[in-house]
Amino acid sequence: MTNPYLPLLFLMGIAAVLALGGVGASAVIGPKRYNRAKLDAYECGIEPTPHAVGGGRFPIKYYLVAMTFIVFDIEVVFLYPWAVDFATLALFGLVAMLGFLVLITVPFVYEWRRGGLEWD
Repeated sequence: MTNPYLPLLFLMGIAAVLALGGVGASAVIGPKRYNRAKLDAYECGIEPTPHAVGGGRFPIKYYLVAMTFIVFDIEVVFLYPWAVDFATLALFGLVAMLGFLVLITVPFVYEWRRGGLEWD
């Protein structure tokens, strides 16, 4: 009788070999033409400054986009298992998911009121 975790460990080993092999192959085979632009820190095409313009504060749009990602991520993480096992959970699962969806609308409403869904 084999260990049930053996195939999982085998796949993790293959993934590690492929990942490390790709990084190693790119270091060995890749071009080595460096210039000043390639060696500078990447700052989205803008020359790096000691502090951000406007006193170092990020605009609220940055945080709203991050919050949108987190809310969608949490929603998918909880909705996917519920959808897969919908028949087994029955009424309890439906009530729990409706409660979750009611709670998850609070950040959406907050973001909508703050203008996070308006892209200008």
